[in-house]
Amino acid sequence: MSNRIFVDYLPTPLSLRLGTGLAIAALASVGGSFSDAAFAQAKKGAVPPPKQELLLVSYAVTKSAYDKIIPRFQDEWKKKTGQDVVIKASYGGSGSQTRAVIDGLQADLVGLALAGDVLKVQEAGLIQPGWEKELPNNSIITNSVVAFFVRPGNPKKVKNWTDLDKKDVDVVTANPKTSGGARWNFLGLYGSITQNGGSDAQARKYVTSVYKNVDVLPKDAREATDTFVKRKKGDVLLNYENEAILAKRTGKWTVPYKLPNPNILIEGPIAVVDKNVDKHGTRKVASAFARYLFTPTAQKTFADNGFRPVTAEGKVYARGKFQQIDTYSVNNFDGWSSVNKKFFGKGGVWDQIFSKIR
Repeated sequence: MSNRIFVDYLPTPLSLRLGTGLAIAALASVGGSFSDAAFAQAKKGAVPPPKQELLLVSYAVTKSAYDKIIPRFQDEWKKKTGQDVVIKASYGGSGSQTRAVIDGLQADLVGLALAGDVLKVQEAGLIQPGWEKELPNNSIITNSVVAFFVRPGNPKKVKNWTDLDKKDVDVVTANPKTSGGARWNFLGLYGSITQNGGSDAQARKYVTSVYKNVDVLPKDAREATDTFVKRKKGDVLLNYENEAILAKRTGKWTVPYKLPNPNILIEGPIAVVDKNVDKHGTRKVASAFARYLFTPTAQKTFADNGFRPVTAEGKVYARGKFQQIDTYSVNNFDGWSSVNKKFFGKGGVWDQIFSKIR
């Protein structure tokens, strides 16, 4: 857990001068739990609605987008309800974050790298089945694809999946056991064979060959980027497209990249952690934040930070900003329940491949 990052988002200090009726209405509207004494004080106009606190647990590369989205939501919630909400955020590899929530990290919301990780939280009894249907687009808030970061001039001529198993190509990718992005990379590699008519046996042989070219498996997508960009390791990095776009837009660093075609459609979900929000009394504000991620403001912010938006308005805004490519989805692998068991479960395809390359 050493690379997990916690960030507190504190609401902008504002003077709250509510009349008695408005204060009581705001208290009623937010549905928080408070004592009779606190309610009596509010009735006298002595206190504002009690502050609430949320914990969002997400994966590493979403931080730049949430740094902008969270304060905007806080401002809108304050205007709507009169209530301050403090949103803490934890970032790290999606697999590690999932394990932490299951082990007791008190997340009110999980914005993990793939629905397969949310499914694990559900199976642990923390999220009720059917969470996907509680929000638009099956609760998917962002899309992305796998990008190949290459060295200037692309000296190894890496352009597509078939270039990755060449013996002289040093590949960098994160660890599928700890990183959601790495699992998307794995499915991209595997699907590059099976979605083009190849067999499972051919796919396993190819993927094994690629991972033999991997010297190090960083914990998450951001650490993988640092390995390639800052430490100058490898000839090609497999990572989220949004990492390359964001870096270029911010001027942080510039690395040329290629988008292999066809590609895996990366889908990032959001879910309310039912057991925790009911315990914390935060369901109403947590659900409101999840819904907010589908608003034009949030979707445009995701687009500005390199994620492909999922709503109609977001797609119009992002027109021309992203390269058009063919994609296949996790449904081509029979969905996340099957993928978690077949590929990443104990003794699954990844474990079998890893045992051959370590």
